[in-house]
Amino acid sequence: MKNNRREFIKRTGLAGAGIFVGGSRNPEIREPFPQTQRQRFNMSGYAAPKLETVRVGIIGIGSRGSSMVRAFTRIEGVEVKAICDLEPDRVSEAIESISDRPGHNPETYSGTEDAWKQLCEQNDIDLVYICTPWHLHTRMAVYAMEHEKHAASERPIAVTMDECWQLVETSERTRQHCINMTQSSHHGMSAVALNMVRDGYFGEVIHGEGCYIHELNNDYYLFSKTQFHNMWRLKENTRNGNLYPDSGSDTVSQIMDINCGDKMDYLVSVSSDDFSMGKKVKELAETDPFFEPYARKNYGGNINITVIRTVRGRTIMLQHDVSSPRPRPQNLDLVSGSEGIFMYHNQSPAIATSHRGWVVEDEFQELVDEYTPEMMKRFDELSRQQPGPSARIRPMDWRLIDCLRNGLPLEMSVYDSVLYSSLGPLTEWSVANRSHPVQVPDFTAGSWQTNKRGMDVELQNGGGTTRLI
Repeated sequence: MKNNRREFIKRTGLAGAGIFVGGSRNPEIREPFPQTQRQRFNMSGYAAPKLETVRVGIIGIGSRGSSMVRAFTRIEGVEVKAICDLEPDRVSEAIESISDRPGHNPETYSGTEDAWKQLCEQNDIDLVYICTPWHLHTRMAVYAMEHEKHAASERPIAVTMDECWQLVETSERTRQHCINMTQSSHHGMSAVALNMVRDGYFGEVIHGEGCYIHELNNDYYLFSKTQFHNMWRLKENTRNGNLYPDSGSDTVSQIMDINCGDKMDYLVSVSSDDFSMGKKVKELAETDPFFEPYARKNYGGNINITVIRTVRGRTIMLQHDVSSPRPRPQNLDLVSGSEGIFMYHNQSPAIATSHRGWVVEDEFQELVDEYTPEMMKRFDELSRQQPGPSARIRPMDWRLIDCLRNGLPLEMSVYDSVLYSSLGPLTEWSVANRSHPVQVPDFTAGSWQTNKRGMDVELQNGGGTTRLI
């Protein structure tokens, strides 16, 4: 009988598929993006020399870039030294928007595709802030670091695996910070949940979920002829995977101490068909020839779902959907532990410690008050003290400047930044290969086992001293 069973397995090919007598094993985990370099200097926990004044150059003056120009003039110890955009009118508008802010007289660069290089070459700049189309982020960050500037980029900081490794190599070699400006756990319920996890409230963390769900399938966003230069955001959606993985993966990773005690091991990713975006483009092309070239393209599925397993045996689920009519949730959806759960329940945060139900409103508020971290309290107090009309300053932007001014490690390292963005090409590969498991590279080269955690939400290492003005 045993010989017959062996013969049957060989004949049907089940052994090659990973099935064997008495059970099964996981399919082979592919490694299409292998480790390509050794660590020359560990940037995790690295503190650059403190800067009394952080001199900033900003590349890309769209909706995000223009708001960042104004925001930086409202943070103590910042001088906006240069502004760059392909369109001269945008640069002029940005200069006009800060004409009432003393102490800022930025150089301007515009009019050519490479004008941004002149900004990076300007000697009196410490930090280059990048708000351009995604495919330019790595190129600009690398050039900035090569010219002895720290680099901060809107997400994703890279769109290919080669770009991820290029950022790691350059940051380690130049010892310049390179950070992906994700929403992260600086503020709000994400910060509260992180603090609760670190205090052990939920027990051992088992599972986490995050997402980017934001309907862009409309004339204001993806199909606007002016919102995104040369329709770059629509073009990005011809890729099929999680195109914005930094949103959601950042907060869950910080909660699980990824890159400082645990690491992502492998992932599987699946996308639905596209039921909306291609249909919308074809409808537009019927009356507007401008959209005809886009109507001939294929677009990624409405929803992408990715599941990640960590070395310590925890799981993460990420979702991406920019084309379905769904209310936009927060980027952190769920933290499940051995003794409790946190989740956004019906668009509202909720906590439970048993199957009997969610904690009542009064108890929930008591927990929020108890676990609101010092960083969040400090930022809120500074916001209340800010004189005059408040600018749209994000907590992560304030903390970036605060760390640079106090000579502290940044809340995220280059390894965190590229890890979150690397999930984009990794999910694309898995989707294209029938959701085959794919290995997640270790950008820390093994130092994740000893790295100290970032996100100092309790300000135990100092800082929090930079005012809003």
